[in-house]
Amino acid sequence: MTSNTASTEPTPPRGDICGVYEVCIGTSEVDSALKYWEQFGFHPGVRGELSPDEAEALYGVRSQLVGIRLYHQDTDHGLVRLMVWDQPTNEGLRMRKMRLRGNRWGAMMSEDVLAIANHAEIAQASGQEIYFLHPMWDVIYDTGKAFEPFIDQPIGVREMMLIRPQSRQFIFQRYNYQLPNYGKIATDAPLRTSQFTHVGMIIQDDSQAVVNFYSEVLGLLRFNDEEWVSTYEGTKTGRDIFQIGPGEEYSTINFDDPRSSKEDLQKVRSGRLKIVRYPEALAVEDVHELARPGSLGVCLYTYVVWDIADYHQRVSKSAAKNITSICVNEFGENSFSFIAPDGYFWTLVEH
Repeated sequence: MTSNTASTEPTPPRGDICGVYEVCIGTSEVDSALKYWEQFGFHPGVRGELSPDEAEALYGVRSQLVGIRLYHQDTDHGLVRLMVWDQPTNEGLRMRKMRLRGNRWGAMMSEDVLAIANHAEIAQASGQEIYFLHPMWDVIYDTGKAFEPFIDQPIGVREMMLIRPQSRQFIFQRYNYQLPNYGKIATDAPLRTSQFTHVGMIIQDDSQAVVNFYSEVLGLLRFNDEEWVSTYEGTKTGRDIFQIGPGEEYSTINFDDPRSSKEDLQKVRSGRLKIVRYPEALAVEDVHELARPGSLGVCLYTYVVWDIADYHQRVSKSAAKNITSICVNEFGENSFSFIAPDGYFWTLVEH
């Protein structure tokens, strides 16, 4: 294992656990990946390597690994980690749509979501492999007040979905409201976007046991105590994005940085884990094996913890499986990995 740490590496604030630290992306095209993420304000920082034996011990993949952590201004979460495998295990999710158990994606804020949609439309016209939904209007936080068009100022977001062979993103733009701790836009980046403000994944389970793992074992703040149910009839954007038909529904649960707030929106922090849950009765393909370390594309999320021995003990006492020993990762940090009760592969990193 070798590593080279950037002198400007942000230090997450001390606590048991913070918001989602990294979106990890397997790639075999390092230069093009770096150029792509630089457009969104990310820049390369620490870089390191693992031998096949070391990579197998931490990630279950017997292959030489080069890791590159991409920072975003001075933010301490929502970063990108490029994972360059000498022998990737599979091509990853590639252009698959959203209705998939094991699916992963990340969301970020923009000052101009239409500019990104312009790039997507031009890329599609030039024959690039790309799938996207044009920016759609949605109301994320319902104020309860009646809105009169052309008289009142609309409060909501325009959000687009953007899928490319090695990236899966949602990009949103706010209108007429602010959340000061939820996303920090790099105004000098070509596409003027923030770090990843939240990440998503899809499960299919009617019980509470699998989702309780994130609050009871990892100690995350469950943002909504009651699940938000979305039906085909009740949500046009959700219907299109999550591919539900008449009579079908899905629900969402959010898990936040423990320093966030459930009551005061102005204190809500980014770094959220958003879980989308389909009922067990629906037909949903399982693609977990295409979104784990070794896969190309979005393959892993990480959290920072401050006492990794304590977290190793917590996870070892839970229903998690395939728990590794505490190892040194490609950046020289104590880490361990496991598969959560919902089937998702996770890695915790000590700072």
